[in-house]
Amino acid sequence: MDLTAEQIARVLTNYKNKRIRENKYYHEVTKNKEEFKIKNRERAKLHYDNGYKEKKKEKYSNNKDILKNKALYNYYKKNDKLDIFKDKHKDKYDMLSDKGFI
Repeated sequence: MDLTAEQIARVLTNYKNKRIRENKYYHEVTKNKEEFKIKNRERAKLHYDNGYKEKKKEKYSNNKDILKNKALYNYYKKNDKLDIFKDKHKDKYDMLSDKGFI
């Protein structure tokens, strides 16, 4: 299916106008409807009650070492002392490079 540059431009313009129209409709009409507000609040409450906090806590505890090492690396990077970080914390530097952070 070969489209000319003019057809491509028209498709993109139509898509852009559709997104603008939908966004405007949401902000002016949909989000002000009482039934939408109730439904949205219920969805958010269910999301929170389905173990959101526990999942975040578990994710943090699983990645605790990586997060601490990233913070330490960024501290040394901000102060232009990466060579000291490499010498002092060789194992942490190796772990970050294995994970692809560095």
